[in-house]
Amino acid sequence: MTYLYIKKLPSQKRTKKLSRPKRKFFAITLFIFGIFLFASAILPIIQFQLEYSTKFNQILNPLSTKYYNQSGNILGSATDFTQLDNWFAPDYQGIQTTVTSPVSPGNSVTYSISIPKLKIDRASVALGSMDLKKTLVQYPQTALPGQLGNSVIFGHSVLPQFFNPKSYITIFSTLFRLKQGDEIYVNYDDIQYKYLVEEMFEVQPTDLSVLEQRFDGKYLTLITCSPPGTYLRRLIIKSRIVDI
Repeated sequence: MTYLYIKKLPSQKRTKKLSRPKRKFFAITLFIFGIFLFASAILPIIQFQLEYSTKFNQILNPLSTKYYNQSGNILGSATDFTQLDNWFAPDYQGIQTTVTSPVSPGNSVTYSISIPKLKIDRASVALGSMDLKKTLVQYPQTALPGQLGNSVIFGHSVLPQFFNPKSYITIFSTLFRLKQGDEIYVNYDDIQYKYLVEEMFEVQPTDLSVLEQRFDGKYLTLITCSPPGTYLRRLIIKSRIVDI
């Protein structure tokens, strides 16, 4: 008796292909999701332009500013804006050095600031640091809280929907919601100071006048990027000390 053995070929797995209706549904879903992500980033900026920037005497077209950031982008830049020494336009670095003097770590000063309306409670402020990822930063050569002059504090901001009062990356994202008369509290050297908001306006990133010192009173200035999530302009909140 003769036997014939035939080697069985390995079975080939067939990959399942999505049917045409399913592929179409998948593509539409991805498209809608992309539109949603784009809208969630752009709509808050447009809303800010319509609702707030007109109050700050700004025109509605955000691209019309002379300088918006080093790369020409609205939402992003290769420059690290969590470092305070990158906040001024590169063509004006010479001017920046005339108002800045480095503060050594050994001479660093820290205190806290609270803004009840924005649910910011005892956020840390550092003089002697430039890292906005870790703390709010008081600009060098500006007055300490409670002294005659202008204490200038910088904070980072992102799109308002990501605001978290405990994160220094997002802490000033809703700063634009402050109004004249709102309260700001500063705890420095075991003393609490109360400030009331007096002015709100926007300036170009090249405008260093906001760092100027006035000695006819005790002032506090808060600064962040505007509109939130972009580097187009700087939002300035100016306040004056009052007796508690």
